[in-house]
Amino acid sequence: MRPQRPISEEQTESLKQLLKRTKTKADFQRVQCLLLRALLGLSSLKVSEAVGFSSGTVKRIQASYLKGGESTLIRVGRGGRRHENLSVEAEAELLSSFHDKAKKGRILVISEIKAAYETRVGHKVPKSTIYRMLARNRWRKIAPRPRHPKADKEKQEAFKKNSRNLSRMKGQGWEGIKGDVPG
Repeated sequence: MRPQRPISEEQTESLKQLLKRTKTKADFQRVQCLLLRALLGLSSLKVSEAVGFSSGTVKRIQASYLKGGESTLIRVGRGGRRHENLSVEAEAELLSSFHDKAKKGRILVISEIKAAYETRVGHKVPKSTIYRMLARNRWRKIAPRPRHPKADKEKQEAFKKNSRNLSRMKGQGWEGIKGDVPG
């Protein structure tokens, strides 16, 4: 086995500073792979036991650092919309046509929004795409009230007692059934 290439004192100090700046666990472990080798002179097998990577991964991390520098240790996150049909601005523009209808308190039908989206994109999409688009643009589903705000309980009870339909039912044999018909 050939001897390991040494990591200079300047590189070690730079790695210590980089370790303080890391934000994810994986980045921290990659920097640790090099620091344990530089400070303690541990082999890749010992470093792999300490960090939790396989020895092959440790060797690959160390080789990529020696070849490419610190930029190989810190990775860019995987977030983002890589498979978007429309940009966020285009989605907002599409929803603006439905904005007036929504402001008036009318019911928005998802199938109408879906049809407009599909014509804009040029292919079919599942309904979940539309619901995610609405959530992304902060549209929310507002459920109807359980009762009307101007409802009067007394008037409703009076209507139930004086209704013509119930008075007709009294003569048809409804009188003896456990109080189904009031009055």
